[in-house]
Amino acid sequence: MPIATAAEVTRLARVDEPARLRALEMLDVLGTGTEERFDRITRMAQQLFGVSAAAVTLVTDRVQVHKSQHGPMALGDGPRETAFCDHTIRDTETLVVEDATADERFADYPSVVGPPHIRFYAGHPLVGAGGHRVGALCLVDERPRQFSGAEQTLLAELASWVQRELDRTAELDSAARVQQALLPRCVPEVAGYEVAGMCLPAGSVGGDFFDWYHAPGGDLVLTLADVMGKGLPASIIMATVRAVMRSTTRDAGPGQAVTEAAATLHEDLERSGRMVTLCHARLDRERGLLRYADAGHGLMLLVRADGTAHRPQAGGLPLGVLADQVWTEAAVQLEPGDTALAFSDGLLDLYDGTLDSLDQIAEVVRDCVDATHLVDRFTVLATRLGVRLDDVTVVAVRRTS
Repeated sequence: MPIATAAEVTRLARVDEPARLRALEMLDVLGTGTEERFDRITRMAQQLFGVSAAAVTLVTDRVQVHKSQHGPMALGDGPRETAFCDHTIRDTETLVVEDATADERFADYPSVVGPPHIRFYAGHPLVGAGGHRVGALCLVDERPRQFSGAEQTLLAELASWVQRELDRTAELDSAARVQQALLPRCVPEVAGYEVAGMCLPAGSVGGDFFDWYHAPGGDLVLTLADVMGKGLPASIIMATVRAVMRSTTRDAGPGQAVTEAAATLHEDLERSGRMVTLCHARLDRERGLLRYADAGHGLMLLVRADGTAHRPQAGGLPLGVLADQVWTEAAVQLEPGDTALAFSDGLLDLYDGTLDSLDQIAEVVRDCVDATHLVDRFTVLATRLGVRLDDVTVVAVRRTS
């Protein structure tokens, strides 16, 4: 019967368990249910090898979790100390157990002496950040069997498909952290006004963003933009648009700022086949004047202190349509108690998806005590819905005195 060699004991001692658990947590795949991207691989593996079950497992500090499994043999999550895959993650090579009853490491395991009566096991390790092994793609069968070198190579290849999916998860998680870091970290202090904003991507990352900062002279500059599309490609364009808007809008008025930014961005947007709708504004706090330029966005709502609401004038094409487009600016006067709200079309999707829902949005504005309360209400609504069809972004400015 195979026994642990001195080299194996040394190798097991080298496992950095805290780092391994951090790598597993960073993948953000625990507790998220089954996913088709993994299920299609376990279905293929079970059929290719003709085994009782194929599974993608994850090994936590205490238990082995089956992220995906396929086959007539039902595999339940269980204690780590009696999990075959706990041995798999302790080495870089495929672990093959041709007959568990003849292997003293596994012969007494509950899954061997009792249901589901595992006899054969083969598992290839999966890794997280830093190369820490976090789980396995494994095959199990109720009958002993041999497993050739060619079969081990094929299992390793299938495991590399699972690995690519895990790597994609890690990349998206990293991109999400970067994207969140690009959003404003602090609420600007503007005497006589309340300002609040939020951005919730439909997926890990998105194509919406909002931004604000104080311009020379004390005006508050605000931008809300929506890149056509979702996901990682849209997020890359989003970061580019944000950078260009920041570099061209410090001193210029809204119309000039959008025109200059659009000219800078046009070639990149044209080559990538993307368009960007955008609302860019500048708040003169002394005069209560909100000057803005609208680039095909059209989603702005002004709710007066007396409860009346209307959409301010929109105008201009989105960025990325015409190379020589010029944007002009319009303005709204904010009186005490008035609220200006700019948002992406993802907010409409929280209702019926059409402009008819503007009445409901206005009602939320009337019902809120301040700008932060207003944005929090939309955040809660978007979060409760779970799966969102589109990114949801909102910026609110309320004059208090």
